[in-house]
Amino acid sequence: MPDLEYSISDLAQAFSITPRTLRFYEMKGLVLPKRQGVNRIYSDKDKVRLELALRGKRLGFSLEEIKEIIEMQDPTQPDDPRQLFFLLQKLHTKRKELINKFNDINETLNAMDVVEERALAALVKRQPARSVQISLDLT
Repeated sequence: MPDLEYSISDLAQAFSITPRTLRFYEMKGLVLPKRQGVNRIYSDKDKVRLELALRGKRLGFSLEEIKEIIEMQDPTQPDDPRQLFFLLQKLHTKRKELINKFNDINETLNAMDVVEERALAALVKRQPARSVQISLDLT
């Protein structure tokens, strides 16, 4: 069965990204389209690589890490223990990084709560006759 081919606009639209983003990923070596004159022609393999790259970005991997993971994969041996071990190491490292960031964010939010409570208490103390209302838009 022949490999499907996609234009830059086909893939950009399919993944809700801009053609510029796709060209950037090409420059970084994440996708490797063929050229037909000035046009880029993407294969099913490029489509899969792009999907993996976008998923990796959502998980917090850098483009360099994503490229390393993609290049380590051998589609002829998807269950190769070396590939799986490498992937597990990368996932474990990223999980630890995300947990550390999550803990840092929680600590920062807790510290902000304390400061906010103190500021509100001081404001109420200075203006006891008036009702103090604070409207915060957290979106």
